[in-house]
Parts: sequence; C-alpha cells; structure tokens
Amino acid sequence: MKKFVSLMLASLMMVSVLAGCGGATKELKFTTGGTTGTYYGFGTVLAGQINKSTESTVTAVEGKGSKGNVVLMDMGDAQLGFVQSDVMSYAYDGTNLFAEEGKIDNFSTLAALYMEQVQIVTCNPDIKTVEDLRGKNVSVGEGGSGVYFNAVDVLSAYGMDVEKDINAKFLGFSDSADALKDGKIDAAFLTAGAPTVAVTELAAGKETYLVSMDQEHIDALIAQSPYYTAYTIPADVYDLAEDVHTVAVGAVVVARDDISDEDAYNVVAGIFDHADEIAQAHDKGKELDLEFAASVTSVPYHPGAAKYFSEHGHDVPVKE
Repeated sequence: MKKFVSLMLASLMMVSVLAGCGGATKELKFTTGGTTGTYYGFGTVLAGQINKSTESTVTAVEGKGSKGNVVLMDMGDAQLGFVQSDVMSYAYDGTNLFAEEGKIDNFSTLAALYMEQVQIVTCNPDIKTVEDLRGKNVSVGEGGSGVYFNAVDVLSAYGMDVEKDINAKFLGFSDSADALKDGKIDAAFLTAGAPTVAVTELAAGKETYLVSMDQEHIDALIAQSPYYTAYTIPADVYDLAEDVHTVAVGAVVVARDDISDEDAYNVVAGIFDHADEIAQAHDKGKELDLEFAASVTSVPYHPGAAKYFSEHGHDVPVKE
C-alpha cells in the first residue's frame, strides 16, 4: 500500500512538473517604462487584454526602459519586456550599451508593435535645426540609456559630439519635461511613440516645438546605423505648425527564452486577435500590424510566437 501511494505521489509530481513546463505560468511580469512614457500606458492596456482573452496572466509594471528591462529579464525578475529594436540588438551582440557587461542573449522576440520616434523637444523658438543645439543645455536621456545612444547617433550624423558640442544633461522623460518647463535646459531627446505623455503634458502649459532633421542627414544616419527608419510625425499629433521629420526605431516585446510556448503564443494572440479593441483603448493600438510584427531580424522569435505567425502566413526566424 505504501509503495502504491508513493508511486501515485511521484506520478502526480511528474504531471505537475510537465504542466509547468508546457502550460501557462501563474504570472508573467511585464516591465515597461516610466509612467509618463508610451511603454507604460500601452503596456498596461496590452496586459489587460491578454488577461481578458487568454489563460495567461500578465502584470505590467513600471520599468527602467529598454536596457533595464533586458537586465531585469536576465536576472529572472521579469519574464517580458518592452525594448527598442536597436537596444535589443546591442544586448544580443554585446555592443554599445552592453559593451562592458557583455552579451545577453537569453531572450527572444515576441512581436514588433510600433515605431518609436527620436523626438528633439524644445520650448525655445530659436532652436529650429539640430545644428542649433550646439553649445546648448540638452538632455540626452539617462546615462547609458537607449535615448542616449540615439542622441549620440543623431548628433554624430551632424558632425557633433555629445561630450564636446553640447552641455549634456542626463535626464529621464519626466525630469526632461520638468527641466524644459522650468527653463533649466534648452532641449531634450526623447525616444518614444508619438504622442508621448511627457510632451503633451509639457505642451499643455508651455509653447513646445519639435526639431526636424533634414533628409541629407537622415540618409547619412541610416547608412551608418541601418536599424533606424525615416519617419514623419504629422503636425496634428502635437498640434504643431508643420510636420516633423526624424528617424525611428521599433518598439518590440521580448520574452525570456524559458517562458512556455503557450504563454508566448497567448501574448501574441491576445494582442493581434484583439487589435481593434486595443486600438480603442490606446492610440498605439492603431499601428498594430502583423507584417510589421513579424519583421524583426536581429533577434530570433520565441517558438510559441513563431507558431502564431506561421498560422497567419508569416515565417519568422525561430530561436533554437
């Protein structure tokens, strides 16, 4: 009898282990960004829709942005994260932001969701071009952030150096907006999907402008760093006098390799099977597109995500 009970308990334990390996987990922590950025607002909407429409449970939490989200996943403190397409490439290859730490490659792509524009924001009407930033107090994002490297790339395309040609300030979105409002800085680089809460809140109380890049320098930047794409922010996004020409990177949801195939599938299905509902809750939902979602080439896709895309006619590189 004792032997029989022991065998039964062993069998139940094995079933439990197998279920944990292949089925939905209890909770997936999804790191986003600061509360005034697009990652947080949109990530919260996505998590709610996934929870409502699938058996997976996703909790969106405030994060430190792209690099911080990759690091948290590497530490096992999060299972999902929002990441800029350029930063995920840096992590996977161990370059730029990750040159000192070395490569982190224990994550996979789930889906690209929308484009994030490099926005150069100012309240000074005399700053009309990138060259006008020379000698000015300019926020270039938090030290070592994706925004910082975007600022480095843009300024370099114009023959300018972050350390020598501007008075660089290392501020996050909220602090940059506050510093612009108080006149403590002249301009700020922000990389996020437009409209960005930090910018709209600033513009509600103070005349705000975005600086355009010219086509010659956009082309030069893309030739040097092909993960950028030319992008035009329509004037009506921020109620500006004219369209703003800049560059953009992709906003991608990535996951630890060890989340189950079912969870990875559910995250993608929860988003793209309900894109219309998501679009009603957040403007970025209007940009959801399966072809774009399957366009990442720098980091392979999780097998569970790849299954969803295959069912919908899109082949993607799969993580082995």
